[in-house]
Amino acid sequence: MGGGGLDTTNLLLGILAAVSVLEALVLVGIGVMVWRLYTHARRTIHEIEQRQIAPLAARANALMTSVDDVLTDVKGITSRLAQQAGRLDSAIRTTVDHADEAVGRVRRAVAARVIRIIGVMHGVRAACGIFFERKTTTTGLEGSQGQGSGELQGGADGGW
Repeated sequence: MGGGGLDTTNLLLGILAAVSVLEALVLVGIGVMVWRLYTHARRTIHEIEQRQIAPLAARANALMTSVDDVLTDVKGITSRLAQQAGRLDSAIRTTVDHADEAVGRVRRAVAARVIRIIGVMHGVRAACGIFFERKTTTTGLEGSQGQGSGELQGGADGGW
């Protein structure tokens, strides 16, 4: 009994060793396959980068440079427009101030002349009132007492 059991155990151990060696060979084969796939994928990715991505990146960089140039131009134009707007605003304010000043001068000049004319008119009115009042007074004393003087005085005061 003792001899037969060992043979079976040895046979089973031999089979396990052979399977282990076979598994190791399969794992080494899988490792080699994986390494080949990895290098092939890396080479393919590198080729795609060279053929597709590099030209796109170059175009994108050129486009970004162009956009940067346009933005720089736009900033310059915006700056100049802001300066021009400031100058225009200043010119408009100055013009409005000068116009206000001119209107004030014209208003003062016209007002001074109108006041003089009104003063002259008041003087003429007062002179006419005094003149007609004397005339009626002398006419009233010489003529029929009080008949003509009321009309002339009423007309002189009411007319002016």
